Amino acid sequence: MVEGRRQRKQILILVYQSFGLVFGGLSISPLYVYKSTFSGSLGNYQTEDAIFGVFSLIFWTFTLLSLLKYVIIMLSANDNGEGGIMALYSLLCRNAKFSLLPNYQAADEELLTYHYRGFSNRSIPSSIIRRFVERHKSTKTGLLIVTLFGACMVISVGVLTPAISVLSSVEGLKFRATNLHNSIVIVIACILLVGLFVLQHRGSHKVAFMFAPIMILWVLAIATVGVYNVIKWNPRVYQALSPYYIYKFFKDTGKDGWVSLGGVILCVAGTEAMFAELGYFTAASMRVTFSCLIYPCLILQYMGQAAFLSKNVSEVSMSFYASIPDPLFWPMLVVAIFAAMVASQAVISGTISIVKQCHALGCFPRVKVVHTRRWIPGQIYIPEINWILMILNLAVIVGFRDVNPIGNAYGIAYLTVTFVTTCLMSLIINLVWHKSLVFSLIFILFFGSIELIFLSSSCMRIPKGGWVPLVIAAMFLFIMYVWHYGSRKKYIYDQHNKVSMKWILTQGPSLGVIKVPGIGLIYTELATGVPAMFNHFLTNLPAFYQVVVFVCVKTVPVPYVPLQERYLIGRIGPRSYRMYRCIVRNGYKDFNSSEDDFENDLVMSIAEFIQLEAEGPRTLDGSVDGRMAVVRTSEKFGTRLRRSESAFFGESSSSSPLTSATVTSSKSATLQKLKSMNRQESIHLNNRPTVHFELVNTKYKDLHVKQELLELVEAKHAEVAYVVGHSHIKAKWNSSFLKKFAVNIVYSFLRKNCRALSVGLNIPHICLIEVGMTYHV
Repeated sequence: MVEGRRQRKQILILVYQSFGLVFGGLSISPLYVYKSTFSGSLGNYQTEDAIFGVFSLIFWTFTLLSLLKYVIIMLSANDNGEGGIMALYSLLCRNAKFSLLPNYQAADEELLTYHYRGFSNRSIPSSIIRRFVERHKSTKTGLLIVTLFGACMVISVGVLTPAISVLSSVEGLKFRATNLHNSIVIVIACILLVGLFVLQHRGSHKVAFMFAPIMILWVLAIATVGVYNVIKWNPRVYQALSPYYIYKFFKDTGKDGWVSLGGVILCVAGTEAMFAELGYFTAASMRVTFSCLIYPCLILQYMGQAAFLSKNVSEVSMSFYASIPDPLFWPMLVVAIFAAMVASQAVISGTISIVKQCHALGCFPRVKVVHTRRWIPGQIYIPEINWILMILNLAVIVGFRDVNPIGNAYGIAYLTVTFVTTCLMSLIINLVWHKSLVFSLIFILFFGSIELIFLSSSCMRIPKGGWVPLVIAAMFLFIMYVWHYGSRKKYIYDQHNKVSMKWILTQGPSLGVIKVPGIGLIYTELATGVPAMFNHFLTNLPAFYQVVVFVCVKTVPVPYVPLQERYLIGRIGPRSYRMYRCIVRNGYKDFNSSEDDFENDLVMSIAEFIQLEAEGPRTLDGSVDGRMAVVRTSEKFGTRLRRSESAFFGESSSSSPLTSATVTSSKSATLQKLKSMNRQESIHLNNRPTVHFELVNTKYKDLHVKQELLELVEAKHAEVAYVVGHSHIKAKWNSSFLKKFAVNIVYSFLRKNCRALSVGLNIPHICLIEVGMTYHV
């Protein structure tokens, strides 16, 4: 009883929060749907039957695509609570070998199977679709391109939604101030948008808490106005709920009625946000919000506008504001502007989220992802994307100066997103839900055919603004695919040019160089083997650190990786070499904050691995990938080393318990002084306390284990340096012109102008060592 009451309370809280973060774009659509629908030649059919036919189309489109497809079906196709196009693609990649991501390991499959539902059941026979895709690499590439194209159209929606929402809300000023020039309206809309994007990175939880009341007030207000218009103007409008009026509409209007579908589809634009933002809420809360409030309120509003237009057809260009009673006009105008701003903010956040997911999956250039406590939980901020969206929004408003062409563009963008979602969903039904191929075909034929009919109508509007999302999506798709192609070529080059273990062994424990105190973290994309960058470093410099750790940060096709499963630790070469490997596994929605204590976690993990390895292979059963182990699953993790923290300010380097050991190991006092200054500056810049490690008083059966642990702790206290490759990618001389253009010009330009790898990995600049490498791919 108590548990059920707690669950209901939690659902109600999520229902309240979802108003401001999910349903803004969908709820603001009554401002422009009728205007866009009658913007073309359909304006010549100013009859009651035509108005009733449009409303019937809106009702059934809203019911079939929003209610039936998304609320009832799509919300069940989540990736362990996460939604969106990339979540569907990730779910498919876990159930079949569709992924083109590198660095895949057997231990990853164990992680995915244990923590996430939806991994392939080996006992279920492989389907025809799965076998076909797995055998042909071109189909895998095609599936990735289709997914990326859908993601690019989500970005286009992020460009068009703020523009059409804010502009259509501000246009209400022209209804009362008839002498107001359109340029003034454009300026006001641009000012509001600039303010929205400028304040995007300063959003606070207190401000976000006001989003839901604004949207609740908005949907209740438009529903009230809708009921008022039905009662006052035409109570018979309820008859238009019958599909008969759709038949009559097309019989009377013919081709003009078909072309008008590009405006009708705008009534469901924004529905995709329900599925995309599913990770921050629950399917139950979404269904309650939509079914109990959003759906009836919007239907009442569209019905009220239809009743009003049936008696005032000449007001179709301003149907929403014209249908508002005089005493409520100015309050409704203010609420509409605020609602448009809230809807725009939510769409911008969703667009930034899809870019982050593409970046995590290696399909977008490196960007800086910011996440602070001031934000709503789960929201992120990417400065580059925020300013690009602002520039494109302003360009759309200033370029078109009218809602109709923006609506044409918006319809094509949304229809492409929802059609790609339908295609992926049909694969989910067969490959993840393990339903018959017949059910998969029924789904795509039913919903796909509806969406294709609307899309064919919207294509007629391409010359009238519909080309904008196609251009934006093509631009981003080109960037994404070239980045993915160049990154894969670089990875293949690294794989083929790995340093052989035989060469490592011939160098001896010292690797043929002078060993200096400290830990060298070498970042590489390889999950196995030693990268050529390490050999390049050793052949050019005569010294390296006493402890070497090869760090591989990779993304696996799951939304989140539990902390206890994130680190895979292993050894490279004999114990005396002091060389380790650490594979950091992240999900596509994981966020690595600059506050993460990676260095100390790494030392703790390596120490745990050393002791587990000494205790025998039985302690590592079920978590080994070759000589790799997930050490955080050990019950003794965190008890092998004692750690203490002290504030960085006012602390002298001589206070370290390892200072004497470090000084004796350094031949130059000047060098030691520089190291101490370097360490203190690094601590100060990161604003974090100093962490000291000590061995727990434990009796070691193997003294070599104790010695190895002591060396690890001494190295950590001496210095930690990050070695990152600074690569220059070039196509081979005999490559085709297209490959040379993609690699030498586009990919090289993107690498030079995107964020540095050290920024994405939160590496302190003072501890960074870059190694130059030239790749001929």
